[in-house]
Amino acid sequence: MENSIIRSLKIQARVIGALLLREVITRYGRHGIGILWLVVEPMLFTLGITTIWYFGKLHKVTNIPIVAFSVTGYSTLLLWRAAANRCSKAIEPNLTLMYHRNVKVLDLFITRVLLELAGGTASFLVIVMSFTAIGLMKLPLDIMTVIWAWLLLAWLAMGLGFVVGALSERSDTFERMWHVAQYLLFPLSGAVYMVDWLPHNLQAFVLWMPMVHGAEMIRHGFFGNVVVTHENPAYFAFVNLLLTLIGLALVRDLGKRVQPE
Repeated sequence: MENSIIRSLKIQARVIGALLLREVITRYGRHGIGILWLVVEPMLFTLGITTIWYFGKLHKVTNIPIVAFSVTGYSTLLLWRAAANRCSKAIEPNLTLMYHRNVKVLDLFITRVLLELAGGTASFLVIVMSFTAIGLMKLPLDIMTVIWAWLLLAWLAMGLGFVVGALSERSDTFERMWHVAQYLLFPLSGAVYMVDWLPHNLQAFVLWMPMVHGAEMIRHGFFGNVVVTHENPAYFAFVNLLLTLIGLALVRDLGKRVQPE
C-alpha cells in the first residue's frame, strides 16, 4: 500500500513538472525576457502602485512607512488573485492533454497555482531586498510571522484556485461573476487599509474575509508594535482548509465531466 502511494506521488510529481515546463514555454515563449516575465509582471504592478502612493505624499500623513505598507499590501493581493485567475478556464485550452492517462484536471490547476506562487514570491523577495538595500524600507521585525502569513496566503491561493477553476468550467456565468467579484474584493482585501483604522462594525465585517488576516499578519511581521493588527491565524487556516476541501470535491466532479477533444 505504502509503495503504491509513493509510486503514485512520484508519477504526479513528474506530470506536474512536465506541465510546468509546458506552461512556461506556452505562456512566455523563448523571446524577449521569457520566463522572467513571471517575476517582472507582478513586480511592475506593485512598483507602479508604490510609486503613486509615495509621490502622492501619503507617507507624510501616517507614521507607517508608506513604501513598506504598499509593498506588503499589493504583494499579498497579487498572490491569491493571480492564482485564482489563472485557474479560471484552465481546462479548455488543455483538453488535448486529458488523453494522457496520468494527466488529471487537478494537475492542471496545481501547475498554474504553483507557477503563480513562484512568480509572486520571487517578485516580493526581489522588491523587499532591493528597497531595503536603497533604504526605502526595512526588513521585517518578525520574519517567522511573515513566513507563516505567506504560507497561509499561498494555501488560500491554492484552495481558491481549485474552486474558481472548477466552477468556471461548469458555468460561464460564474466566470463573469468572478471577474466582477475580484474587483469588489480588491478594496476590501486589506491591501489598502489596516483593520484598526476602520469603525468596529466594519472591522467585524472585513475580518470574515481570510485574505485580510494574511495582510494583517504580514504587516505585523514587518512593523511589529508600531501598528495594531487584528489577525486570527487559526480562523485563516480553517477557511483555507474548508476552501481546499470544497475545491477538491468540485475538481473531482469536474474530472468526471471532462471529455478530451
